[in-house]
Amino acid sequence: MKRIILADDHSFIRLGLIQILKDEYPSIIIKEVGDGESLIKEVLQNDWDLVISDLDMPGKNGLETLEQIKLIKPHLPVLILSIYPEDLYAVRVLKAGASGYMNKNAAPYELINAIRRISLGRKYITPDIGEKLLLHIDIDKYPHELLTNKELEIFKLLALGKTITQISDIYSLALTTVSTYRGRIMEKLGLSTNSELTRYAIAHHIISDLEL
Repeated sequence: MKRIILADDHSFIRLGLIQILKDEYPSIIIKEVGDGESLIKEVLQNDWDLVISDLDMPGKNGLETLEQIKLIKPHLPVLILSIYPEDLYAVRVLKAGASGYMNKNAAPYELINAIRRISLGRKYITPDIGEKLLLHIDIDKYPHELLTNKELEIFKLLALGKTITQISDIYSLALTTVSTYRGRIMEKLGLSTNSELTRYAIAHHIISDLEL
């Protein structure tokens, strides 16, 4: 891995990751970006050996950005980092074409292990996710796993107390479109109010009560 592009909207996170990478690969070239749009622009304009991207960024989130990168350069490996539990996103990002999914709380050496594995053309997954994939885990285990990627993102915003208008502005969607998404989410989860959404999201560790 000679050229890595690192996408995270928190500069202190980027600084820590860069230090880990430089310690292991002193001659590595690292480009920093702070959002999904900038990441896509860099992927279009330059050649990279690896993308390391946060999942939760302003504008296009990491999952949307991953899907677009895979359309542009299908063979470019992407490692997704996130604060969210593996149960919520790991299978989704792997299905979208990511080469690995790692929680940000993992030990620094795990990042290097992930990069080494990916550089060999393999996927990086933890034993827990590997076991679930091996056993062909039933995606219907939890109702929120039936949500599409976009529905999941809107669900999180609703659970955090965002209004239909605010979500419309965030995603540049019509109010009626957001309302339709909300209706589908409620139907799939078997809920009827936003307060029930919030309680469900906290109970399943989709959001933290500290975020409210």
